[in-house]
Amino acid sequence: MPESTLTLLARVAVIALTSFTPALCHADGPTPRGHAHRTHVQVGERPYYLVSRMRPGPLKEKLERCSEGPFFKTDFSIGHRGGGTLQLPEHTRESHEAGARMGAGIQECDVTFTRDGQLVCRHDQCDLHTTTNILVTPLADKCSQPFTPAALDGAGKTITPAAALCCTSDLTLDEYKSLKGKMDASNPNATTPEAFLGGTPSYRTDLYNTGGTLLTHKESIELIRKLGGKYTPELKGANKGAKLQIEQVFGSQAAYAQALIDEYKALEVPPKHVWPQSFDQQDILYWVGHEPEFGKQAVFLDDANVPAELPTAAELQGYAEQGIRIVAPPTFALLAVQDGQIVPSQYAKDVKAAGLGVITWTLERSGRIAEDVLPTRGTESPSFYYQTTLDAISGDGDVMVTLDVLAKEVGVLGVFSDWSCTVSYYASCMNLP
Repeated sequence: MPESTLTLLARVAVIALTSFTPALCHADGPTPRGHAHRTHVQVGERPYYLVSRMRPGPLKEKLERCSEGPFFKTDFSIGHRGGGTLQLPEHTRESHEAGARMGAGIQECDVTFTRDGQLVCRHDQCDLHTTTNILVTPLADKCSQPFTPAALDGAGKTITPAAALCCTSDLTLDEYKSLKGKMDASNPNATTPEAFLGGTPSYRTDLYNTGGTLLTHKESIELIRKLGGKYTPELKGANKGAKLQIEQVFGSQAAYAQALIDEYKALEVPPKHVWPQSFDQQDILYWVGHEPEFGKQAVFLDDANVPAELPTAAELQGYAEQGIRIVAPPTFALLAVQDGQIVPSQYAKDVKAAGLGVITWTLERSGRIAEDVLPTRGTESPSFYYQTTLDAISGDGDVMVTLDVLAKEVGVLGVFSDWSCTVSYYASCMNLP
């Protein structure tokens, strides 16, 4: 074939590839309300799977009509620990990139610290033994509590489970950065460190569990900026089992809270792009009082495990009077069942009455509804996120029903998810900001 013909064909191929807009990507056209940042968003198979398993009705029909997109990056979709956590190691570059690709407009870095006082992204000060490969590296000797194998009886039954406690504060920053991220899991029956690294739940995967890239807090800011997103860092509390505590490293809790904000200021991030979080009310009040521009969007996380532990209407009103503007309870707190349907809970009504904004966590963290969630109904340990709606759900399609009630009836500002495309698909379909 003549070279000119080959060249022509190559040009045609390039034009075809660049002109073709798959159904899973953002198409050309006007940007919907609230979507200032247009980007190619790939939602993949999961939203379609969930919609296909919904019971017939107007909501299913609406979501089906959105199947061809366009899909947008949206602040309603918050990437939990990056947003790719369902299949990729949490708080890694890879999880953040996946979350952004799936439309998460805001991404989370849980912030803790190293021995030399550097801020890094980990869900807990002491989770390295379950979220990294530390136990099979020379750094295992530096763990606050080295690996102890499971004790087994003669029949191979576990008497005492395997254990370890490895903390970011056990390591310098350079040591921390030498580790590789893995799916958050452990095998309590393990008799070797290698076996202890297993235990990934069946509804997740080890397919991409090949060594994630760990991030400092500063690196996460730079990465999220590059990905066109916004920020919701969570200041993690102390793990009392660690060798080093916050006061020993920073001098005080307040100095630790300030260090988080200082990294955004140093990188000239606009405060309106940052939603700092904490389960510690004193952290929130510190930001409100000492960093008011960041304090406007400070998010007070609620650690209730059951509805009885939720704050009262009077307590919520007290938060507002102290200058707290946003609360973030787990999803179960905001939902109840009435006449077989999912409805806003009394707590959700109390939040609205207090004039507080609300964000919630975490979608896509419970596994399969029929296989993993419903079997917990009536047990002493009902599925955490669905404990108040177990009588109204029957299958995976109810993930979308849950999301719809949270958005339309509760009026949440955003939803954390371990697999961002689910929330992004819904938000794009409903034209949420």
